[in-house]
Amino acid sequence: MGSGHAIVATMNPIRSVTVDLDGTLLDTIPDLAAAANAMMRELGRPEYPLETVASFVGRGIPKLVARCLPDLDEAAVEAAQAIFRRHYAIENGRCSTIFPGVLDGLRAFREAGLPLAVITNKAAAFTEPLLAATQLGVWFNFAVSGDSLPEKKPHPMPLLHACQRMGTRPEENLHIGDSRHDAVAARAAGCPVFIVPYGYNEGEDVQGIDCDAIVASLAEAAQRVLGNQTRKTA
Repeated sequence: MGSGHAIVATMNPIRSVTVDLDGTLLDTIPDLAAAANAMMRELGRPEYPLETVASFVGRGIPKLVARCLPDLDEAAVEAAQAIFRRHYAIENGRCSTIFPGVLDGLRAFREAGLPLAVITNKAAAFTEPLLAATQLGVWFNFAVSGDSLPEKKPHPMPLLHACQRMGTRPEENLHIGDSRHDAVAARAAGCPVFIVPYGYNEGEDVQGIDCDAIVASLAEAAQRVLGNQTRKTA
């Protein structure tokens, strides 16, 4: 699984790692779908299948709610967001699961002494409780949420901000995500980027994304980076 061996070999030594949350670290679709369908029921509308909600995920709650309610105007969508958030506060972290290879990958990066940060478009009010509920928070120095800064992914600002906080240059920071937005943000920031194929890329195949490698898991990402760096210093 994966591509980009030649490119990985030419990468700068990696001194920090930033990771996307939904679709990269955690399968959060069950919680998002539960909240979305609770909102739909409250509005007297039919519910969506899990797969459909999955295709709506990737650009934060406002976009998710707008995709659930395509016939409503902006004001009505905004009102519906409040309903969604109320339900999501209850569902958040309840049925989310950690993807295979995530803990092994995080452990390997941590043991190599690399600082780690979460970069997500999820609102901070939901990011911190989710990281706590799934016990993933202990692995990360901090999280940058969708409303932490004036801009969010695919803008490079969250990645540049994280690098600054970790004291690393963008070219030394590996970003790992599951979507085109992750890749675009990383490219704009000047960070190398790996993409996992199992996440939420709004229904699009990740093969067409401009990235340095497609990796089957975070464990494979760590293997490639740390193995590469060990060979260079040997």
